[in-house]
Amino acid sequence: EQGLQLLELGGSVEEDYIRIARCFEATRQRCCRLEQDGRRAREQLARVEAERAALEVKLKHARNQVEVEMKKRHRAEAELEKQERKLQLVLELLMREPWGSEALSKEQCSVLSALAGRRLGVALAPVRRSSAVDESCQSLLSHSDISYDRTEDDVVRS
Repeated sequence: EQGLQLLELGGSVEEDYIRIARCFEATRQRCCRLEQDGRRAREQLARVEAERAALEVKLKHARNQVEVEMKKRHRAEAELEKQERKLQLVLELLMREPWGSEALSKEQCSVLSALAGRRLGVALAPVRRSSAVDESCQSLLSHSDISYDRTEDDVVRS
């Protein structure tokens, strides 16, 4: 009777060992899948990091280009204002001097008079030139609103 119990117990232990072995195999397979998933995730992360680095380089170049273009624009606006002031002075001189109106025909005088009147308003008003793009989105974003600070980028990455 004890032998029979040992056989029954032995059979039960054998089935337990088989179940444990199956659980270990299922766990091993799950670990393999997770390892593959981890490898794919690391590869995807490497690709995304490379893309992010490339985009940061592009952003840096774009920021530098914006800065260069803003400086060019300010220089051009200053030069334009200077030239407009010179033109205004010449027009005023021509209109005031009697020899200026004598040397010019009546038609030329009227054109200069109209031009002087129009330029006078421009010369007295502060000069503000904008491109079509600036005018369309000036209220949304002006060049003074552009921040070159990288702290926001650093916070996002952390």
